[in-house]
Amino acid sequence: MLKKLTSTTAIAALSVTMLASGVQAGATFDAIKSQGYIQCGVNTSLPGFSAPIDGVWQGLDVDLCRGIAAAVFGDADAVRYTPLTAAQRFTALQSGEVDVLSRNTTWTLTRDTALGLNFAGVNYYDGQGFMVRADLGVNSATQLDGAAICVEPGTTTELNLADYFRAQGMSFEPVVIENTAEATAAFFSGRCDVYTTDMSGLASARNVDAENPADYLILPEVISKEPLGPAVRHGDDQWMDVVRWTLTAMIEAEEYGITSENVDEMRDTSTNPGIRRLLGVTPGMGEALGVSEDWAYNIIKQVGNYGESYQTNVTDLLGLDRGLNALWTEGGLMYAYPVR
Repeated sequence: MLKKLTSTTAIAALSVTMLASGVQAGATFDAIKSQGYIQCGVNTSLPGFSAPIDGVWQGLDVDLCRGIAAAVFGDADAVRYTPLTAAQRFTALQSGEVDVLSRNTTWTLTRDTALGLNFAGVNYYDGQGFMVRADLGVNSATQLDGAAICVEPGTTTELNLADYFRAQGMSFEPVVIENTAEATAAFFSGRCDVYTTDMSGLASARNVDAENPADYLILPEVISKEPLGPAVRHGDDQWMDVVRWTLTAMIEAEEYGITSENVDEMRDTSTNPGIRRLLGVTPGMGEALGVSEDWAYNIIKQVGNYGESYQTNVTDLLGLDRGLNALWTEGGLMYAYPVR
């Protein structure tokens, strides 16, 4: 029995040694630490997710960028933003113009493979819909046969639109607009009958950009699944780990009830082993990621947990409840992987 236990212990020790030897800084992570900031690709203007408001970038996707910076540098403001259209975003990431793409981007098979991207998680579960002028007299997407529809190129939105109309036996006239701000402006000016994008984008356009939101109706049909999340390039697993676990830390903090307001108290007084690991009281998690042990503390203190970010950027600004983006314990899909 003793001999068997000794063998098992030796195997475990060897596994730890192999794991430790495999934790090496990748090229992207090394370059980021040398440059001293995160170059983050964001939407050109999508209030609630990424938009410059009074000269300051804000939104759910922006908060993720800030969280990554807090994890790496201990400073959530160590970020520079590159606004990208849907057509520009993948080339910008592939070429190294940006370090991470946090731009309401749908995780799909072809993007994950043929485009050479790695998605680090989902920070917003969405679906595509349609918005019309209320005076059009339409209350269902099945009544849109022959409509002129504003849509952005190079998106899953464009593909879903064609698939939906083909399946319904309907036709439409595409009005292809290069970026989000121009697409919403074209719709509000009457260049098209319908605007289609993710439901969050429709809410953003109606609640923030419309002169009178009551003049516009978001139709009830949701025609796709759009798991939106941050992406990095293939080939640097450590950098992907940092992005993935930043998002996870924000979700897990909400699960534990840790907020930007109480994080100091929780760090000083909590006896929960999970909280102590997350906040760096029990060391090891930061070393595994190649960052300081207070990486998650810095994220939560400077940016907040996922729920705080959602409340400020999505609920308060756009009027959208949590829905699928609620925690799994509250009927949603947000579920943190164990930080251990």
